[in-house]
Amino acid sequence: MKHFFVLLRHEMWALLINPGTYIAAFLFLIVMGFIFQDLLTALVRNPQENPPGVTFFQLFWLPVFFLVPLLTMRSLAEERRMGTLETLMTTPVTSVEVVTSKFAAAYFYYLMLWLATASFHFILYQFSRDIRLVDWGALAGGYLFVALSGLLFIALGILASALTRSQLVAGIFAFTLVFTTIIGGRYLEELVLLQEARAEWVGRVVEHLQIFQHAEDFTAGVIDSRPIVFYISGAALLIFFSILAVDLKNNRT
Repeated sequence: MKHFFVLLRHEMWALLINPGTYIAAFLFLIVMGFIFQDLLTALVRNPQENPPGVTFFQLFWLPVFFLVPLLTMRSLAEERRMGTLETLMTTPVTSVEVVTSKFAAAYFYYLMLWLATASFHFILYQFSRDIRLVDWGALAGGYLFVALSGLLFIALGILASALTRSQLVAGIFAFTLVFTTIIGGRYLEELVLLQEARAEWVGRVVEHLQIFQHAEDFTAGVIDSRPIVFYISGAALLIFFSILAVDLKNNRT
């Protein structure tokens, strides 16, 4: 992995000069800004027990659907289309270094964009000085959830980009994978609940895959090791599949 940091610096620069990165950042901050404003407006009209930060992170899926494809769709697909990936693989670098550097760069920008939303809560606290509106524990749990779940989401985007030469197809595929992972788990739970006769372990497995429940638990301060293992191991497995896809396609060429 001695070339990893060289490749990482290159990938971060490539994301920095990529217009899609700025489009993703603009859309993300606009969407999250409107969400936060709506939460404050609803709080003024109808006071609620939960602070805005709790509901804020429970709506994480809205920006993730477009943010992940925009950050990852060019990573491997565009390089394969232009032929630069095959050229890169002829140098003394491995597919592990290439894939992990692209994953790390996209994940870094993903975290930076989410951390930028911390300014919303900071500004709210500076103007209100009301500790009831800003639950620092819920915010810490929410950002921890974002960091952990982001590992899985970005890995899904990298896998989608590794399987095609078209960044448009990679973007659509990444959206489909993320949508299925987030929304599909909820419908899978409902399907399991409809089956009276089922193995107990099936219900437990499906329960552990509920990403919405993870977000709710983390913002409530319930930090379970099982979601942590799920996101880290899931991301590692997807990165492994991405490395295999790169190796297989390069061997064919």
